Amino acid sequence: MKVLVMLLFLASAAASLGAQVSSAGQDASSEAPARVARAVRVESAPVIDGRLDEPVWQLAPAIRDFVQHEPVEGAAPSEPTEVRILYDGEALYVGAWLYDRQATSLVLGEARRDVDLRDMDAFIVVLDTYLDRQNAFVFGTSPSGVEYDGQVTREGEGGLPGVAGNVRPQRGGGSSSGGDVNLNWDGNWEVATSVDSAGWYAEFRIPFSTLRYPRGGEQRWGLNFARRIRRRNEEIFWSPVPRQFTVFRVSLAGILEGVEAPSRNAIAITPYALTSAARFYGPEPETDLSAEFGGDLKFSVTPSLVLDLTYNTDFAQVEVDEQQVNLTRFNLFFPEKRPFFLENAGNFAVGTPQAVELFFSRRIGIGPDGSLVPIRGGARLSGRAGGFTLGALDIQTDAVSAADGSVAVAPANYGVMRLLRELPNRSRVGAIFASRVNTDSSGDYNFTYGVDGQLGVGQALILDGYLARTETPGRLGGEHAFALQSSYNTRAWNVAVSYREVAEDFNPEVGFLDRPAYRFVSLRVMRRVRPAASWIRELRPHVTYREYFDLDGFSETRLVHIDSHFEFPNGAFFQLPAINFTREGLKAPFEISPGVVVPPGTYDNVEWGFAYNTNLSAPVSVSGRIDIGGFYTGHRKGGTATLTGRVGDRFLTQFRTTFYDVDLPEGSFQTAVIGAKISYAFTPRIYLQSLLQYNHQSDQYSGNIRFGWLSAAGTGLFVVYNERRSTANRWRHLDQAVVVKFTRQLVIGG
Repeated sequence: MKVLVMLLFLASAAASLGAQVSSAGQDASSEAPARVARAVRVESAPVIDGRLDEPVWQLAPAIRDFVQHEPVEGAAPSEPTEVRILYDGEALYVGAWLYDRQATSLVLGEARRDVDLRDMDAFIVVLDTYLDRQNAFVFGTSPSGVEYDGQVTREGEGGLPGVAGNVRPQRGGGSSSGGDVNLNWDGNWEVATSVDSAGWYAEFRIPFSTLRYPRGGEQRWGLNFARRIRRRNEEIFWSPVPRQFTVFRVSLAGILEGVEAPSRNAIAITPYALTSAARFYGPEPETDLSAEFGGDLKFSVTPSLVLDLTYNTDFAQVEVDEQQVNLTRFNLFFPEKRPFFLENAGNFAVGTPQAVELFFSRRIGIGPDGSLVPIRGGARLSGRAGGFTLGALDIQTDAVSAADGSVAVAPANYGVMRLLRELPNRSRVGAIFASRVNTDSSGDYNFTYGVDGQLGVGQALILDGYLARTETPGRLGGEHAFALQSSYNTRAWNVAVSYREVAEDFNPEVGFLDRPAYRFVSLRVMRRVRPAASWIRELRPHVTYREYFDLDGFSETRLVHIDSHFEFPNGAFFQLPAINFTREGLKAPFEISPGVVVPPGTYDNVEWGFAYNTNLSAPVSVSGRIDIGGFYTGHRKGGTATLTGRVGDRFLTQFRTTFYDVDLPEGSFQTAVIGAKISYAFTPRIYLQSLLQYNHQSDQYSGNIRFGWLSAAGTGLFVVYNERRSTANRWRHLDQAVVVKFTRQLVIGG
């Protein structure tokens, strides 16, 4: 309790300090009246060809008053931008004229769907269709016609922003908890682009059936636009947002008026057919041939409430996980990538991202060893009703048999219920219930209950927390977890403080827990400095403290990190060699590698770290980090390095390695993961991708090759090849599989 009081006092003191040294807590942009745009109804819809030369576009008033977000907040853009908005009974249409006096210098980037738009010229549309000032849909593109879409929850705070902001997005990355930008959501919409000597142009068609909004009639939505001029690393917004935030700060968005949205109930049916051949190598090799069918149905109960049904759910086209090196005693986090679980995923999120997540959908349909567990079917209800955000999920999985015929994974029913009330000024309160009940004779079960809330104070301060409890047969100790955290974010200062406690028997089996039975405290203070020199854009000196204690007060892990980031005008970055004061406490021996056992004790060390990236929009770029210093009873050195090469907007190669050389008195060892990604985009909707990985710890090589020919909403034709080999046994095959899947979305009434 003393630690908690101290941390809250420090957060309060830091907030007071920030208020004295910076006026960003009372930004003029947050006090100015919201900008207003108006859409015009048309009887004849424009043809989506990216040319914007049809007279119908001139019926809508032009939106021109963009301002810089980076590098000079509030300054006039270096290039003019014009946007017009139309609609008819089926869809919303957005046309963007992105003029550029140096159109031959446009940075095209990669043409793959949902690619990182920070590395190319880009334009995005943000629609807060409930005008709740916290959540939004995002649609974006590049001169190459990239399709980029996602769902923003809680203004993306704690998640992974897109075209504009200070955090680099990752498809499938981040967490299911907290604020997020979910790029794995794929809506049914279309975009086309064109380029000429005056610049480039983007033309969007966004069906109303893809959006969620209050019951039909004249709408009033939050709206913002962002454009990136990559050769200058310049970002411009329509509705101004302070530079410490991103375009997903929808509480500062403008207003879209004039849209008369339909209230009819759309049905989207997405059937699939699949055939596969798999070969399993072993003492008695076997071949498995199979054919399956199934699908999903999406029914709009109201324009704001959607019922999803799934039967014989399959995820064969989903990208495989990237392997990781683990030198800790605790669990690694792998993100959700399966489409059915991703729509409105942020609304089910409660907890601390990648540490304590009360619901983590990867627990459904994936066994403890990473193997697939068949999903027989399920249903999900999500959306808005009566001023509340609600979600309900019910999934039934089948049993999985072991080689000897015994039950390896029991059949189970998974259920989740979520209720959330959005309040003014980025505040909210909610509750969640999650369950796993075996449907065999054992009747084994696990329940998780939780409540959470967030309080926004002005534009700079957020206080949030949660309280949870689990119920598991045979567990008699404490089964609770709770957290309190606060962040203060201005142009000049970023301060964050948190406390978290996980009891001995807290066991969220439908969630994620990085480690059991601990208390955690953290504090981070960062200063943002914008030097006058033109060769550097921003300095970010900072100090971070975090420590894990067991429930007896024994220090298990400690980090004190002192560092400064240097960001350059072209997007390149490096940090001064950071100094890390670390502690690892062991009450029991820890086998860190086969045959290498670290004895109990408390190990204090000093480590140096260096992180960097070159200009990631260049044809060739390099990024990574290096760590050198003390480690348990000895030393380690290593890190990660990524080399990326692009040829035009079609071909990309990326080579990544993580390598550590550990030298301890108890033994020395090396560990490495080496991966190669190669992709070719024939068009933004036709691609060939491969991911090849070698894991030194498991002595295995794995290969994944995927061909996709996409149609609407991420459906289409997929051909997937997977294989695993044992590098310890002359690269002997462990298994191989080829899958061909075809899926198509049919929309009725949308």
